[in-house]
Amino acid sequence: MSAADGTRTWTWRRTWAQSVAHPHRTVIAGALLAASLIGLGVLYTVHPLPMPDIEVYRAEGQAAASGSDLYGFTATKWNLPATYPPFAALLFIPTTWVSLTTLKIACFTANAGLLAALIQLSCKAAGVRRSAYTAPAVLGATALGIWLEPVFQTLIFGQVNLALTCLVLWDLARPDGARLKGLAVGIAAGVKLTPAIFAVYLLVTGRVKAACTALAGFAGSVVLGFLVLPDASVDFWTRRMFETDRVGKVWIVDNQALQGLLARVLHTPEPGAVWAVAALLTTVGGLWAAHRVHRRRGSDLWGVLCTAVTALLVSPISWSHHWVWCVPLLIALAAHTYRVPWRRALLAAVTVAFTARTLWIVPHAGDRDLHFSWWEQPLTSPYPLLGLALLAAVAWHSRTATGAPGAPSGGSIPRPRSATAGAVRIPAPAPAVADGAKEAAKGAG
Repeated sequence: MSAADGTRTWTWRRTWAQSVAHPHRTVIAGALLAASLIGLGVLYTVHPLPMPDIEVYRAEGQAAASGSDLYGFTATKWNLPATYPPFAALLFIPTTWVSLTTLKIACFTANAGLLAALIQLSCKAAGVRRSAYTAPAVLGATALGIWLEPVFQTLIFGQVNLALTCLVLWDLARPDGARLKGLAVGIAAGVKLTPAIFAVYLLVTGRVKAACTALAGFAGSVVLGFLVLPDASVDFWTRRMFETDRVGKVWIVDNQALQGLLARVLHTPEPGAVWAVAALLTTVGGLWAAHRVHRRRGSDLWGVLCTAVTALLVSPISWSHHWVWCVPLLIALAAHTYRVPWRRALLAAVTVAFTARTLWIVPHAGDRDLHFSWWEQPLTSPYPLLGLALLAAVAWHSRTATGAPGAPSGGSIPRPRSATAGAVRIPAPAPAVADGAKEAAKGAG
């Protein structure tokens, strides 16, 4: 509380106190989360969830610990190879210290916790700080978020997508000028190359120091890989990173990248030059949209989302579970739907698109992915189509220097905080206002 202006800072202590004061809301949200987890348990008994990726990570850790050929083995009944840089294999060594069953339980639990963390980070980045620190909101959103197709796939495959997304979003949401901002982005790129595009985003938005820090973090991960696993590092950086076919077929419906979309539309397993040109144009257009919305609207969150979508589109392969960026996207849309019916309809449509699983409903056995009819194409490529639409919409909405994508008429999203910026303050509620009254704390983008 400021004695001078009669305002108070919205902190986790206030919202936690409100959660405790109204325990029934927390109980209801907790029960909803428990019901979701029980539903997953029932699904597992009917159709066991193999979590193959965590088995591959464990095999990578074993290869790194023993000094065996990191890229010469395959794991699981699907014969999956290692595809990440050597630095990632070093991080996977602890997975060899426990049994596979224990590891799968730990992985599932960690991913559920990371989903809750991602929801909180997304709420803060969208300016919905009250929801970010309210237990019922986070628990309820986690219960529902589990069933988003990219999140669900991440859980059942035992993937690292949620961890990397949290790492990148946490780093980029920090105030400009914060100590070592960009380092977490560089580390994420060292684990999985695609987050490197966020360093480019920092560069094109004028944050050169943070971009250089990200580059230093990535370079450090490469150097560490060479020091500990020199043979594997030479193998990966000179050969394996260029072998897209090691990851999988680009034309199957699992691939929700631009190349997968074009391969299915053109009925060819190798879109070749068409994809190269489309990827180049999408990269330039996506980063331009990210720069434009950051500069003209002061919205770092929408700039980050444009960058994330650009990376997912132009990557040779983006499996459906890579699209966990749908979580901050949906929260960004939800943050600006109050009393605006068409925005609520848009939020509902995007939520359905990430929940409906149309890409799996359409028959796709064998090579049928290359023979879809025109009306099946949108059903089999929902995410790249949504991604392209997002980039176009953000570019169009940021054509002027006022307002923000999805923001209420006449409003704007505050510019990113500087390191010296104080805490966001909101007026203290009058004594007569109920605890459930609407309050909004405009946070950093």
